[in-house]
Amino acid sequence: MQSLMDNISFQIIVANASHKEYSIQITDEMENSAKARGTGIAKRSPAYVEIKMEEGKAVIALTSDGKWAGFCYIEAWGHGKYVANSGLIVSPEYRKYGLARKIKNEVFKLSRLKYPESTIFGLTTGAAVMKINSELGYIPVSYSDLTDDNEFWKGCQSCVNYEILMSKNRQNCLCTAMLYDPNSKRNHTQELALRDDFKKDLKLFDRWVRLKKYVMLKLNKSKDTISSIFL
Repeated sequence: MQSLMDNISFQIIVANASHKEYSIQITDEMENSAKARGTGIAKRSPAYVEIKMEEGKAVIALTSDGKWAGFCYIEAWGHGKYVANSGLIVSPEYRKYGLARKIKNEVFKLSRLKYPESTIFGLTTGAAVMKINSELGYIPVSYSDLTDDNEFWKGCQSCVNYEILMSKNRQNCLCTAMLYDPNSKRNHTQELALRDDFKKDLKLFDRWVRLKKYVMLKLNKSKDTISSIFL
């Protein structure tokens, strides 16, 4: 897939072993981006990213002169019943070119190709990612609708909000859960993917994310305060 914007050409393709040279750059940017947002994502090593490339379970975006521009990979859980498109990241230099949406579209297609019967889900604190997901047919769901595979939830241990997740018995956190069910007709009708007012204004996504963060952090802080009184 080719994209041309402001005289910068991007190639968005399925990654392979020849792209392993970018693994450190990718994982470093994943970590830096999470720190900048004040949230956490499952921390991955360069070796893990390289495995995804070798397996053909990742999408990478490169400029015409070979610079890394973006990345996302596929993870399967519950013996392939659930699939997640994880680690979506775009190099800071190329974040105003609509690459996140294009990469997300391509990794979604790849997921459907490799796992046509699997439910695709995601957890995110990013309003932009929430909107992209809704355009693909994801709908907001409760955490109980996600995989119960412990290996998936172990990936949250590196998140700064892990304590909140565990205090809620893995039933809620700052992230919003979204899911695409290939066997559900509702996912094939965009009007049912998300409320109309959300579609019209990305700022409403931002307000939702900020409100949830405020409420969750306040509740968690209140819980700590109450506990300290009795300790």
